[in-house]
Amino acid sequence: MAVSSAPTSSNIKLVECPRDAMQGLHEFVPTELKAEYINLLLQVGFDTIDFGSFVSPKAIPQMRDTAEVLKKLNLPATQSKLLAIVANLRGAEDAAQFDEITYLGFPFSISETFQQRNTNSSIEESLTTVQKMVEVCATRKKEAVVYLSMGFGNPYRDEWSTEVAEQWTEKLVNAGVEIISLADTTGVSSAEKINYLFPTLAERFPEVEFGVHLHSTPDTWKEKIEAAYQSGCRRFDSALKGYGGCPMATDDLTGNIATENLIGYLSAQGEDLELDMEKWQETMEFSDVIFSKVS
Repeated sequence: MAVSSAPTSSNIKLVECPRDAMQGLHEFVPTELKAEYINLLLQVGFDTIDFGSFVSPKAIPQMRDTAEVLKKLNLPATQSKLLAIVANLRGAEDAAQFDEITYLGFPFSISETFQQRNTNSSIEESLTTVQKMVEVCATRKKEAVVYLSMGFGNPYRDEWSTEVAEQWTEKLVNAGVEIISLADTTGVSSAEKINYLFPTLAERFPEVEFGVHLHSTPDTWKEKIEAAYQSGCRRFDSALKGYGGCPMATDDLTGNIATENLIGYLSAQGEDLELDMEKWQETMEFSDVIFSKVS
């Protein structure tokens, strides 16, 4: 049963992020349980599932079984694509070995402090990694997705301005990146910032598909999503019930935008999301098995 109301043809892409939701959990989620949860999400009808990451198990122990999870996914039963996060060239090469993965995602922070904290490399070093990752993607028939992390500001007092965001975006585009998601890693974005930055970048780089990966408190999600949508965004990352956040960012995690809120908002705008809402409800109920200790 699909959500629909005066459907439009704007081609909304919803990226569901169980990886982001689970990566900060202190207790390890068993591989079988991860796979069962992701298999349910695969049946809902999302464009993409951000399902895991190929990073150091010391950095993100929760994701150390991503390759094993992948083996247990029922991909013939879905049209959803898979995205895996990588933090260096080795991770990109590891992920690229799997034909089942369509997208390799890289967190490119425009905050020097956070880039060091998140990937143990400088921004300039990370730009080189992105260039090499794009080459790997071209060779292995993958697509690169770069997250402009701390894209709306940062809590470290590193320099930030819309001009800084534009400058680094230009360098990423010149490196061959065709999909960029503006990431609000610690929830510091505002409707005003989104309303300016998103259309500015989209107009300057029309060959790039821009999206948003916003973090938010429960009372500010709508104004952020509304600003992105009205600015022309049609690619949205979110996580069921708003679980997750980046464990490398701050001690107090700011959660993802809740997918159910995003679905409700977009449906109210007349978007035909073509989601199986019965399967979505089943997934919502099953999520308690994984997240009950953090809800």
